[in-house]
Amino acid sequence: MLDSTSFFAFILGFLILALTMKRKETKKTVLLPEILRRNKPVFRWIHSHMEELNTDIACIRLANTHVIPVTSPRIAQEILKKQDSIFASRPLTVGTEYCSRQYLTVAVVPQGEQWKKMRRVVASHVTSQKSFKLMLKKRAEEADNLVRGNGFEVIDTRFVVRQYSGNVARKMMFGVRHFGKGSEDGYGPGFEEIEHVDSLFTVLTHLYAFALSDYVPWLRFLDLEGYEKVVSSAMRNISKYNDPFVDERLMQWRDGKMKEPQDFLDMFILAKDADGKPALSEEEIKAQVTELMLATVDNPSNAAEWAMAEMINEPSIMQKAVEEIDRVVGKDRFVLESDLQKLNYVKACVKEAFRLHPVAPFNLPHMSTADAVVDGYFIPKGSHVLISRMGIGRNPNVWDKPLKFNPERHLGNNKNVDLNDQDLNLISFSAGRRGCLGSSIGSAMTYMLLARLIQGFTWSPVPGECKIDISESKSDIFMAKPLHAIASPHLVPQVYPT
Repeated sequence: MLDSTSFFAFILGFLILALTMKRKETKKTVLLPEILRRNKPVFRWIHSHMEELNTDIACIRLANTHVIPVTSPRIAQEILKKQDSIFASRPLTVGTEYCSRQYLTVAVVPQGEQWKKMRRVVASHVTSQKSFKLMLKKRAEEADNLVRGNGFEVIDTRFVVRQYSGNVARKMMFGVRHFGKGSEDGYGPGFEEIEHVDSLFTVLTHLYAFALSDYVPWLRFLDLEGYEKVVSSAMRNISKYNDPFVDERLMQWRDGKMKEPQDFLDMFILAKDADGKPALSEEEIKAQVTELMLATVDNPSNAAEWAMAEMINEPSIMQKAVEEIDRVVGKDRFVLESDLQKLNYVKACVKEAFRLHPVAPFNLPHMSTADAVVDGYFIPKGSHVLISRMGIGRNPNVWDKPLKFNPERHLGNNKNVDLNDQDLNLISFSAGRRGCLGSSIGSAMTYMLLARLIQGFTWSPVPGECKIDISESKSDIFMAKPLHAIASPHLVPQVYPT
């Protein structure tokens, strides 16, 4: 019996046709071998092949689907800005179906009335400036919890930053840090929080994983690669923690026990349509709660882990960040969100991590709703367009020494550093109709996470290691090994929370 990988390669040997991208004036045709002939993840195969062809846009035919990867900021702007209306939809995949409860949310849902409704609700009630300010106290409490502890010990930084992000997500969504009792000291995560965050990341890594059944739907019942089993199991874990909070809160509002909104969940419940009726059903609330948690945990934790690893390996960069914080904030208190505007170097370190080490190789895919011509290339209706975070952020035609971690490259003209890049020379929160609605929250969380880690502790490699291993995982673009480092307290003892 063939194993799933062999079977996948066998099937695609018949189904993957030529890469045929034709420039109108030259009618150039390029032929490619089978995607899985090489022992690499699909996203790495795509990028390496585009480098071999020296092209910023390609077309890969998977069964009846044209997959269009893009590694040029100029072409990305044309797709996400100039022709945004054509490319504002999403394809259907196993991962997105599960995470959105049959397409009830805003981020992964195809263009249509459901997407318009959810976008309106999220923009008005969750990601508005009013909501951003309302959640400030909750974010600040978690920033304080982040720096608890005595230090002088080996820290699993990946674990810390992911749990921090999960705590912030739960605080803003439900008003709680823990689903259970937490750790013995009451501050760290318990089994429930660990399982919850791990399940969120499992779903994230399978949202658009080039599953065979996404291109050959009649094979879905076989689940040859096991994607559906993995995603459905992770979603059950997430739902068993999230759903009871939603059920209880709905009952509290119906019984009159709740009077004023305290968190995002309350805002979803209180959202009204044009007739003054509840805008969202119970299922829509549960689906959107999950999607917002997925959107909250990934970028901050990934950027902070990579930035810390790079900065520990380059002490001069770390020292500049420490000196900036000491100069702007001092040593008698911790960084606050109100300080961030003046911490340009710290923010540049975050931005450089977004550029060089994005959380995923591609943005969520855009699907064309009509035939289009982009940069002289014909893109058929129904194509899946993949804007490459990796390819754009590491494009040597855009960035000098693109594989070097260099925050200074973002400090030109003394401008206020912003994660949103209007020219799309790096992809942070994307752009256009499908741009991330929560960029303010995501930026603040990431800046504060890195600033508190830098300010609170002095970092060094674990004994016996001169440098942090910053190689990428083979299967994704997270660090191959979670960052472990020694953290010793940097500020005077009375500054640390008790």
